[in-house]
Amino acid sequence: MQKAYLILENGTIFEGQSFGASGEAIGEIVFTTSMTGYVETLTDPSYYGQIVVQTFPLIGNYGVMSEDVQSSKIQVKAYIVREWCQEPSNFRCEGDLDTFLKQNNIIGLCGIDTRQLTRIVREYGVMNGKIVAEGFGFSFDDLKNYTIVDAVKNTTCDKEYTLPAEGEKKRKVVLYDFGTKISIAKQLTARGCEVVVVPAHTKIERVFELQPDGIMLSNGPGDPAENVEIIAELKKLIGKNIPTFAICLGHQLYALAHGAKTEKLKYGHRGANQPVTDTETGRVYISSQNHGYAVINDSLGDYAKVSFVNANDGTCEGIKYLKEKAFSVQFHPEACGGPKDPGFLFDRFMDMIDADKKGV
Repeated sequence: MQKAYLILENGTIFEGQSFGASGEAIGEIVFTTSMTGYVETLTDPSYYGQIVVQTFPLIGNYGVMSEDVQSSKIQVKAYIVREWCQEPSNFRCEGDLDTFLKQNNIIGLCGIDTRQLTRIVREYGVMNGKIVAEGFGFSFDDLKNYTIVDAVKNTTCDKEYTLPAEGEKKRKVVLYDFGTKISIAKQLTARGCEVVVVPAHTKIERVFELQPDGIMLSNGPGDPAENVEIIAELKKLIGKNIPTFAICLGHQLYALAHGAKTEKLKYGHRGANQPVTDTETGRVYISSQNHGYAVINDSLGDYAKVSFVNANDGTCEGIKYLKEKAFSVQFHPEACGGPKDPGFLFDRFMDMIDADKKGV
């Protein structure tokens, strides 16, 4: 195996081995604590522009399967693991991790101390990193100047399309694609929804023309405040009383449309084992999360209240809008974080739509 190096913005250098595609890659270094779900991680558009580090030491042992992919391609800039398995064993396996990375031209790095790397990111915060293979030169200038821009623009769909409901069509939902995971649409179609997916910069007037029973605002990558035009469109949705459910970036964008503020977290929340507390019942759920920004709790006005908080740091994980038929969550209820995972939120959205159709 060829030697390769990870150079961090703070000057730290790790030596490891290259796998996947060869070459070099620059990105924002983030870590995820998930023990499984690496196929979903690699293909989640929310990781656009980032070099992802898996804290779990062995990755690739159950292979790659097309049923688990969340978009049309791998979205990460590069991938770092402690040890990768080239001989997977699972009845669903359709391929191996190394080949999957090569097919998507994604650079992998293994054989480094991912625990030490994670501790550095936790201590110093998210920083840029660069992976270079042995023999390649590198410069700290391009490393320090790297920023993620036009993230939503580069991950949203090109044109509007429709997904049919499974079985009888009961509802029609417009899904704003800010870099959506396929599993969000699957949760809706499985509940009898015809889903019309629209690009991120679709004018709200077009959404009204479609006459949806509900509107879904998807997850996505990047700094939410960067999306000024999208936020302006979502402001037009306020007061229309169309049942609305927002996840992750959609949650942040809808809050910004109301005048709330967001902040960048020191190292974000990424993993399938993040605890969130329901502020009304006190019940804690285990959730899947992938975000580097959060809505500032006390920036909400009297139009809304915080419905979920992160049990580790108290940051906003959900909002209930008091004067609208709308709610949002920062985490991913479609990702099945546990046996009692918050998938019920999609049922809550269906109940909201059905009540609205009855005029309740």
